[in-house]
Amino acid sequence: MLEKEILQDFICTALREDVGSGDYSTLACIPFTARGRAALKVKDYGVLAGVEVAEAVFRYIEPDIVFSRHMLDGSKMVPGEEAFIVEGLVHTLLKAERLVLNCMQRMSGVATLTSRYEERLKGYKTRLLDTRKTTPNFRVLEKEAVRIGGGVNHRMGLYDMIMLKDNHIDFCGGITQALIRVQEYQQAHDLRLPVEVEARDMDNVREIVSVGLVDRIMLDNFSPADAAAAVSLIDGRFETEASGGITLDSLEAYAKAGVDFISAGAVIHHAVSLDLSLKAISG
Repeated sequence: MLEKEILQDFICTALREDVGSGDYSTLACIPFTARGRAALKVKDYGVLAGVEVAEAVFRYIEPDIVFSRHMLDGSKMVPGEEAFIVEGLVHTLLKAERLVLNCMQRMSGVATLTSRYEERLKGYKTRLLDTRKTTPNFRVLEKEAVRIGGGVNHRMGLYDMIMLKDNHIDFCGGITQALIRVQEYQQAHDLRLPVEVEARDMDNVREIVSVGLVDRIMLDNFSPADAAAAVSLIDGRFETEASGGITLDSLEAYAKAGVDFISAGAVIHHAVSLDLSLKAISG
């Protein structure tokens, strides 16, 4: 579920960007007191996402608006269905229309692609993770779409996990030094953040296993065979995550290698927005 305060801040900023000093198209031709109804029309196949966001957008503008859900986030959708009907001031409907559609089309695309990845992982213990490769200021909704599509959210940002990647390690002078410094920093600042470290080869894996002080080891750009060897070496002492260039076609090979997680930025940055529309209805 989305945090209400974060969602409200997003809606406020997005509406300010879109509406600016006024929706003059509507102000010029629609009486302020006019009321109307509109339906969210599905025009594509996929997984629906963003219904919760849509209701929040409408209620941000008009708190007492009537919002009737016909479908829920995560529903499989086919062309011709109606996701919801909303009834309120016409000014509200027109002011919210583009923001609602932008959010739902993008989120539904991400949820749909995520579900395709998840289908390939059925029967395996491996879970699919997203990444921080997201659209600036839209991350919370893209990650929510991943969750709706069946994936698992990785860290939200730089603040909720310590993740040592190649540049951290190289700037610090090596894996062992970096891990020791992280432990000292957490102790000094009374932090309890999970720690993940990137391994670029089997020698890195051996060093990390020897040092410890981690919760998860990321196997970066490992082949499926090397990932399987690393999982055997780690032997359940730490969580394992395969990452780097993993596609829908290669996904299952990494699951067979026995990793706990596979991270794939592609579920967000390769997703294609789905076709939805908000149409006025009579009666």
